[in-house]
Amino acid sequence: MTTASPTVEVHTEGNTDGLHRTEQALRDLDRGLVYTNLVDFDMTYGHRRDPQGYARALEEVDAFLPRLLEAAGPDALTLICADHGCDPTAAWSTDHTREYVPLILAHAGIGPGGGRDLGVRATFADLGATVAANFGVGPVDGRPIAL
Repeated sequence: MTTASPTVEVHTEGNTDGLHRTEQALRDLDRGLVYTNLVDFDMTYGHRRDPQGYARALEEVDAFLPRLLEAAGPDALTLICADHGCDPTAAWSTDHTREYVPLILAHAGIGPGGGRDLGVRATFADLGATVAANFGVGPVDGRPIAL
């Protein structure tokens, strides 16, 4: 019988705090799942139509990413995505603009320099299926991304 670890919910104060708390959670975790919502992309920059702030936030995450990957460890599955579009340049709307969203995956099975196009996924459920396959649970809806 497998004993599940307790679920811990941590409130963050924006992207910077979320990145630092994610790094610490990854360092503290032996096995499990860390999910972080970097809310500034949506609430602070997307809905407020602030493309300069959005660009700065992207640069911050890009610069922090090596720390997260190192904290996660060499065998981790790391997925970076958005759940909906919120184009900060969309003059027609301050709501979700529904364009395609990025999906970036890092895993030891891919290997250095093994980047490839993941294509346009049929459903967001593919992300959940990929996480489920990583932990050996299922079945779930969606098609896991081949590692």
